[in-house]
Amino acid sequence: MTAPLAGKNGKHHRDIVVIGASSGGVSALLELVKTLPADFPAPIFVVQHVAPDSPSILPQLLSAVSALPAKHPHNGETFQPGIIYVARPDHHLLLEGDKVLVTRGPKENRFRPSIDALFRSAAYTFGPRVIGVVLTGYLDDGTSGLWSVQRMGGLTIVQDPADAQSPAMPTNALEFVKADYIVPLAELGTLLVRLTLQAAPAKTHLPAAELDLLQVELTIAKQGGGFELGIIDKGKPTPFTCPDCHGALTQLMEGKLIRYRCHTGHAYSLSALLGEVTASVESMLYQSMRGLEETKMLLQSLGQHFLEDKQDAVAQLFFHKADETGRQARVVYESILRHESLSGDLQFQKKKLG
Repeated sequence: MTAPLAGKNGKHHRDIVVIGASSGGVSALLELVKTLPADFPAPIFVVQHVAPDSPSILPQLLSAVSALPAKHPHNGETFQPGIIYVARPDHHLLLEGDKVLVTRGPKENRFRPSIDALFRSAAYTFGPRVIGVVLTGYLDDGTSGLWSVQRMGGLTIVQDPADAQSPAMPTNALEFVKADYIVPLAELGTLLVRLTLQAAPAKTHLPAAELDLLQVELTIAKQGGGFELGIIDKGKPTPFTCPDCHGALTQLMEGKLIRYRCHTGHAYSLSALLGEVTASVESMLYQSMRGLEETKMLLQSLGQHFLEDKQDAVAQLFFHKADETGRQARVVYESILRHESLSGDLQFQKKKLG
């Protein structure tokens, strides 16, 4: 595997920067890249959550305000220092050797591109050379990936939640990762310049099982095929099913962080899975209400038919059943109104419970 960007003495610096952002991320990224010099010595890889079916002009926006060029890379492209590589909509951005991979592997936390997938690939390939940065955003994509960056010896940076437009993503990251730096956005550019000039320490050695799981998850992000890769055997089987494909979910542990993967490859944090399940319950309740209301309309139609046919007793029976079905539909509707979405942000849920 090629190891790019070595110095003259054969040693590497902290020369791989990966950044993840979601809600509020575009403005944050624009502010950040304005502060980076033209001779910035590392490539920067960015995942910003965007709608899968909309074109992204983020590279153009970043290039317009930065001394560094930004682009959507092509699959297999050799990356270079001083360039900002932005994930394409609906595609994962991964690193392998000195190449950028652009893939459509299974979604993670309902997202493609996934911050976690990018961070894991960087951590696995470059270890202590990586600087991982989590910026503003909703929910918790990036927490697992940042944990992997730290486990593999890389540096971890989290935007100060008080400084973030959407503080949930930085807050969730700090719940499970003891970040090396917690900084406001205004200080991040200067910090990155300083850190990229540092020599990277020796490679961190992790248990073989942990490295094997990391490799399996990277392969899933590249091409799917979780079942063939044995993801079911990499964690604890659960009685839960994937909200996306209804495949069996395996529970994975990263320190205190709980995650899930299905055998086809979809991945969820605990909060993302909870959000999907509660949303699914609401959808099923609406379907039940719709079925009951359609039944009521049919019963009323039959009652009217028999009334016009002067079969009053039969008509009244159908009208009575229609009223009874209507009351059942109302009960379901009241259940929907009381149903609480537990989507996503565990920090918000903790505040509600506390």
